[in-house]
Amino acid sequence: MKRKRRSMLYIPGNNPAMIQQSGVYGCDAVLLDLEDAVALNQKDAARILVRNMIKTVNFYDTEVCVRVNNPNTPFGISDLEEIVPLQPNNIRFPKTESVDDVNQFMAEVERIEKEHGIENPTMTIHVMIETAKGVANVYEIAKSHPRIDAITIGGQDLTADMGIEKTMDGVGIDYARKRIVMAGKACNLDVLDTVFADVNDEEGLREETRYIKKLGFAGKAMINPRQVDGIHEVFNPTEKEIRYAYRVYSEFYKNKLEGIGVFAIDGKMIDAPVVQRAITVLNLAGISLEEIEENYK
Repeated sequence: MKRKRRSMLYIPGNNPAMIQQSGVYGCDAVLLDLEDAVALNQKDAARILVRNMIKTVNFYDTEVCVRVNNPNTPFGISDLEEIVPLQPNNIRFPKTESVDDVNQFMAEVERIEKEHGIENPTMTIHVMIETAKGVANVYEIAKSHPRIDAITIGGQDLTADMGIEKTMDGVGIDYARKRIVMAGKACNLDVLDTVFADVNDEEGLREETRYIKKLGFAGKAMINPRQVDGIHEVFNPTEKEIRYAYRVYSEFYKNKLEGIGVFAIDGKMIDAPVVQRAITVLNLAGISLEEIEENYK
């Protein structure tokens, strides 16, 4: 079953209490941040703290991603040297702007894995689009390496690069959101949205989450555990949606065994796109397709 990525909580890499508790916050993923959330004079300490926490903390079934500093900074290669050997679920590559950037980043990752005898690496890569150049090149970036399995947009850095303010209506990054989602979908990647900064505006969070869900985002980043419920409330399918999806997939599988492709439910034609939407709903609901299929064996 595909991993859920409805919510990803940013945790500063120099905050040991939050890292230690991150497995019980209820979010789908945590991002242990060595980049923007950490002051320059704390970069080395944060790197070592995150390294040790990954070794010792029980994150339960929460996906663990580490955002390293860009390798072109004084801290990026050192981050990779400490984090890559641990093989967290993912590493996030910030300010990705081109295929050349990806190739250079992956060359460093693969060098370190080889030096540590990691023959079958499990860690995937999340590329982060935070500049106008990155937006312009996002499709080429998305398809550039098989270990990329998600793209994310960095709203604050992107608006700064564009010389505009990040507003509540999201107008300034709307084109970027849509372009990034389209590139991700074309390459079968998850696409994750930027944070909603006002932790006290619960309805604003829900409204923005409803919008980015309509665009096709798989999930949303957040800066406070209080935002988990609001994001999940939007992304979780309703009971009615789950029941219908269960019925669609059940009928699809039964007809597939009988060699029937297109069929109808309540007079409405059910074809491949409808079945795919049903599968997406079932995945979000945590219902295994194999369990449904067992009913017909």
